[in-house]
Amino acid sequence: MTLTEHRGPVAERTRVAVIGGGASGVLTAINLLVRSDDPALEVVIHEASGIVGRGIAYGTNDQRHLLNVRARHMSAFPDSPSDLLDWALRTGRSSDPQGFLPRADYAIYLQDRLADVADDRLRVRAGRVLDVVPSAAGFEIVTERSRSHADAVVLCHGNQPPRPLTLADGAPVPEAPWHVANPWELARLRALPAEAHVVVVGTGLTAVDTVITLLEDGPEREVTMLSRHGLLPKPHVGQAHTAWVTKVPEGPVTADAIAAAVTEECQAAAERGVGWRAVVDGLRPATQDLWRRLPHAERERFLQVYARDWEVRRHRMAPDVALRLQRYRYEGRLHVRPGTLEGVTDLGERCRVTAGAETHDADAVVNCTGPLSDVRRSADPLIQALLARGTVAPDPLALGLDATPEGQVLDAAGLPVPDLHLVGPPRKGTLWESTAIPEIRAQAAQVAATVVQRTSRRTIAN
Repeated sequence: MTLTEHRGPVAERTRVAVIGGGASGVLTAINLLVRSDDPALEVVIHEASGIVGRGIAYGTNDQRHLLNVRARHMSAFPDSPSDLLDWALRTGRSSDPQGFLPRADYAIYLQDRLADVADDRLRVRAGRVLDVVPSAAGFEIVTERSRSHADAVVLCHGNQPPRPLTLADGAPVPEAPWHVANPWELARLRALPAEAHVVVVGTGLTAVDTVITLLEDGPEREVTMLSRHGLLPKPHVGQAHTAWVTKVPEGPVTADAIAAAVTEECQAAAERGVGWRAVVDGLRPATQDLWRRLPHAERERFLQVYARDWEVRRHRMAPDVALRLQRYRYEGRLHVRPGTLEGVTDLGERCRVTAGAETHDADAVVNCTGPLSDVRRSADPLIQALLARGTVAPDPLALGLDATPEGQVLDAAGLPVPDLHLVGPPRKGTLWESTAIPEIRAQAAQVAATVVQRTSRRTIAN
């Protein structure tokens, strides 16, 4: 039987466009394919590079950049928790459930898992998507190279590149040979002099990976990490056998009340010989509900007062990574400072950086301030086109795009856009936990189920 005989005319196909081929896009595509046996379904992943599974999170080629979640929690399928471990064993990688695989290996895992479920209903199209235009018949997908139709669209564009680096007074850091605006340009980091002094602005997980590449590749290099709080992510420790069921406040909540409750839980756990990590992990199942229960003003207070303290405890470093940083600091090659970037003087190939009372002559300043969350400042032409038309809108906290808790995109008037969905980090304003695989895979499954149900009804109606 030919493809045309099997599916009918091309016009009768039901096409779902997945915009973005990183982890969010791959997990969404996998769920669409496994949840539907409809031969008329067509899933098209639009990925600018044409290579799926990587995205910003897993696009590194440095094997020393490790996942910050234990392998036993990183399966693509929540109902098959050992899937990643089984894959690692089969492919000759570490299958330690308590271990932390390289990020690059996880990209290969996602690619393999997509290949396992792929059939002739899957397409991957290279090229940047410039616009998604709603129409009476669905959507028109406009790329650099073509235009095509889709009946439903799932935005899986992931994190935006880092927000532009600015000084404390708001002035932009100038473009210059020493200004590394994108920390994932590893070739630029590796090309720095063997004895370079580098200022890394930011102290989060991306900054940690940047430091590892810089200092492991150049034993004579020196790095100063600078951030407002000067806080590094906390390390994971040996897996404790004692779990902790974290109690959460009932009824109306405030940011202060949640912080007090978590502090009290940590004290209670410590009295029983249980560390704070178990309390933080025990809060994870309730985090989304707590976030949704917080009024807008209380969410703002959480972001202003508690967010960084929470992030460094919630998103922890692999133990091996923490030991590397500890060694660098002992050797005097790594310095972590609280403060802001107050001044940068261009010296040609180098620069002079002023932060607080310290001044550094540096070979590079690397922007590791974290992904840009305010979509109104995004340079992505797709985001700008959607915003300009009012098809999408920033969420009230400017953490991403506005959407329902189920992932349906809300337009500028606050109304759901039929058949337009959102998966992954841009949902952080609605669901605070939207950046880690366990939450992303749940979002992908939920959105895929909704899309399959709607497209199935459409097929029956036709």
